[in-house]
Amino acid sequence: MKLATYYRGAEQRLGVVIDGALVDLNDADPALPSSVAALLAAGDDALAAAKKAAANARRRIELSELRLAAPVPRPPKLIAIGLNYRDHAEESGQPIPDIPVVFNKQSTCVVGPRDDIHLPRVSPMLDYEGELGVVIGRRCRHVPREKARSVIAGYVVVNDVTVRDWQLRTPTWTVGKSFDTHGPMGPYLVTADEVDASDLAIRTFVNGQQRQSSRTSQLIFDCEALIEHLSTAFTLEPGDVISTGTPAGVGMAMKPMQLLTAGDVVVVEIDGIGRIENRVIAEPADTAVF
Repeated sequence: MKLATYYRGAEQRLGVVIDGALVDLNDADPALPSSVAALLAAGDDALAAAKKAAANARRRIELSELRLAAPVPRPPKLIAIGLNYRDHAEESGQPIPDIPVVFNKQSTCVVGPRDDIHLPRVSPMLDYEGELGVVIGRRCRHVPREKARSVIAGYVVVNDVTVRDWQLRTPTWTVGKSFDTHGPMGPYLVTADEVDASDLAIRTFVNGQQRQSSRTSQLIFDCEALIEHLSTAFTLEPGDVISTGTPAGVGMAMKPMQLLTAGDVVVVEIDGIGRIENRVIAEPADTAVF
């Protein structure tokens, strides 16, 4: 299935995408949970009921008529991995990691697959990082590698947008990775039964120019290794997202640097999962809230 979250007015609704159109699951079966995270937490029976309800639904909404949110609009945890492609570590002048480089992005950075990215008023050092996101499907801890696929609900496309000067001010990276709007994600959660994420092509474009191109088979620590490592330390929960790292081609590493500016359009696409497209705009004045 392709699970989606979309807006009906100001309300976020749960849907399934079939043949380029969306079925509202709560219209199809009001007994189903009303969010992707809740649906995942309800287990395999709920997912099977959702699949059946979507297949039997008579009403479908054209995707062109609606606005998609991130599939999991506020992940319980958004865990990101740095330097997880050898060529990106090399272009960054960093050693190849022996263990995963882990940091958090605050969940308030998450936006939808076509929402705007804000160029912060405090920095012009805005960069893109196209990544594969892994969505956890059930509560788990101490997951051995050979069992890791059983806890994966599915996959999303992520842009790990980064404010480079703020990132590099501290060794934890979190603040520079967590500005509002700097976690575009989507377009759907493609369930793990529909795609093998071990060797998918991943590409990033800025204004139509290809900047990144690799395959998920080039990850230093693959999805299973990351789940084994992370779950050793803490519990993973339904709806948690692991953003697995970016390949070479980020703007900061180019000579000269080619960072993002207002008006730029960034596209990240992963074969079998989908495409997100986000325009960069100057941070609006109304983001001040106090």
